[in-house]
Amino acid sequence: MAADARRSPHPDGTIRGMIRRSPDRTRRDRRTAHALAGLLGTAAVLHVVRPEPFDSIVPESLPGEPRFWTYASGAAEGAVAAALAWPRTRRAGGWAATALFAAVFPANVSMALQWQRKPPVYRAIAWGRLPLQVPLVLWALRIARVRPARSADRVPARG
Repeated sequence: MAADARRSPHPDGTIRGMIRRSPDRTRRDRRTAHALAGLLGTAAVLHVVRPEPFDSIVPESLPGEPRFWTYASGAAEGAVAAALAWPRTRRAGGWAATALFAAVFPANVSMALQWQRKPPVYRAIAWGRLPLQVPLVLWALRIARVRPARSADRVPARG
């Protein structure tokens, strides 16, 4: 056994156990999660305060009233935002955000199809939103895949 292996805190004798996440990376991960939480939280509030635009893009194939789906998607966005903001649920929030972005994609397609008779600027916005789902999904996946730091991002236990 090499001298380095005896000093290594990792069971296989490598330096992996000695490597820690840098404080800058931890801060960046936290800011990234909080930014996505802010985006989703804002969208959640808009679903309640101004539901009409969201009602109009609910796909007709969904059962029930569009307002139900508007409020339900707003509630889902709010719940995911809260999960992303809280360190202990952040990874689950990242996975939930990924699923949410996939779930609302049909509404974005529906909007693009419905806006075909609108002015060119509106059509460009509607179709331009579709490829924006890709970076949103990648953003959420990045958050979901970040392992929590050992102590930097944890809430102290109450005793």
